[in-house]
Amino acid sequence: MAQTPERDVTDNPNLLILMADQLTAGALPAYGNRTAKTPHIDALASGGAVFESFYCNSPLCAPSRFSFLSGRLPSKIGAYDNAAEFPAQIPTFAHYLRRAGYQTVLSGKMHFCGPDQLHGFEERLTTDIYPADFGWTPDWTRFADRPGWYHTMDSVTQAGPCTRTNQIDFDDEVVFSARQKLFDIARGRDRRPFCMVVSMTHPHDPYTVPQRYWDRYADATIDMPRVTLSVERLDPHSRRLRHVCGLDLQAITDAQVRAARRAYYGAVSYVDDQVGVLLAALADARLSGNTIVFLLADHGDMLGERGLWYKMNFFEPACRVPLIVHAPQRFAPGRIAGSASLVDLLPTLCELAGGKAPEYATTLDGLSLLPHLTARDGGGEVIGEYLAERAIAPVVMIRRERYKFVHSPVDPDQLYDLVKDPDELVNLAAAPGHSATVQEFRAEVSRRWDLAAVHAEVLGSQRRRHLVNAALRTGRYLPWDFQPVRDASRLYIRNDQDLNDLEAMARFPRLVT
Repeated sequence: MAQTPERDVTDNPNLLILMADQLTAGALPAYGNRTAKTPHIDALASGGAVFESFYCNSPLCAPSRFSFLSGRLPSKIGAYDNAAEFPAQIPTFAHYLRRAGYQTVLSGKMHFCGPDQLHGFEERLTTDIYPADFGWTPDWTRFADRPGWYHTMDSVTQAGPCTRTNQIDFDDEVVFSARQKLFDIARGRDRRPFCMVVSMTHPHDPYTVPQRYWDRYADATIDMPRVTLSVERLDPHSRRLRHVCGLDLQAITDAQVRAARRAYYGAVSYVDDQVGVLLAALADARLSGNTIVFLLADHGDMLGERGLWYKMNFFEPACRVPLIVHAPQRFAPGRIAGSASLVDLLPTLCELAGGKAPEYATTLDGLSLLPHLTARDGGGEVIGEYLAERAIAPVVMIRRERYKFVHSPVDPDQLYDLVKDPDELVNLAAAPGHSATVQEFRAEVSRRWDLAAVHAEVLGSQRRRHLVNAALRTGRYLPWDFQPVRDASRLYIRNDQDLNDLEAMARFPRLVT
């Protein structure tokens, strides 16, 4: 008897998208870090295409993910913050790929808010770690209030080892479910190619990890923040972020900073281990030969740089994220310098699946990355928006060539030369010799956005969601949180199928007489 061979490479590859939460590119050896231990991600990078200048479009979980799924900027789809509804009528890459003949699967976090908890995914394997309701809606009109549900500095001051956390519970389930699904696909009768998104919540704070990951590092090996600035030198938005996180309410010691960064590195190693588990399952299921693997993140983490933590700004640690595309049978390994962002994933995935329909290309804010992958095209730009906690007006960003320009109607402009000044220490917006560049960027901001209208839309959305949330919490409450369906009548051994046939179907590789 022979065993079934691995599936051949076809024109319609499988797509495995591995997503980490709050993973800054600078924390990975593939991007120059010398502290983190990530052998599985290192292997992906050495055999894949590494995008060196890749960004999120909004440095916050839900808006970033909705842009990733839809290929559109947050203001275009109302994805203002972590309690914004993702409208069911917005096409995602899961819709396009499903219509193109793919089975679409989601395991893990995607932070969908609202009653649609699938958004084109045919199957969702787990619930989400975050709520699906409007309870986390910000309020720009109440700046002095610090929401009780938001980040605090406890994540830093209480950093260290543990046995279990919510996040370990969640990600263990996410990876187990995804691994099992890969084997189900391999031995199933459904011959469609698949697109599977596996989205973990690590290395997102709180900065606590199991002891075995804490012990992979020693205090002496932990690099401390490169940039230390006094509060007086910070831009106004950064000072507002310090307020919302309570950074000015307690002193943070060097030992606490080191512990938080050590735990973060431990969480990065946890993510790396899970990547290894999934890549091994892909190989064991004989699917790796025709699967393109993507590794990316929704946003980064400041990790104490500039005295800031978490994200919510457009400095490099918060908005620059990894993108590694591993398909050595299709794309030559190497490094890609051109700038790109998460909105570029939808047209890329659609093109890989064989579709170039104008129906989606005309409404997108992203462009396919195939020219970067095949011809190492060096161009590209990044457009960003931040419309959430502790903004008091829209904050927008343009990253093009060597410059990054950040603008908000209520704050001084920021212009950085990322070639000469990668740590963004020198704001050139008011410097002699750069007035023409600033004027060009300001003119582009005016062409791209009606910021007064966006501001009004954000405030209106916040008011509506606060009202709806209060109403739905009055009387009988029916949550929108996704409930995975697990039909026990179809599991393992049951009496509706011949036992020998059932065991033969469950065996992989299948024996062929």
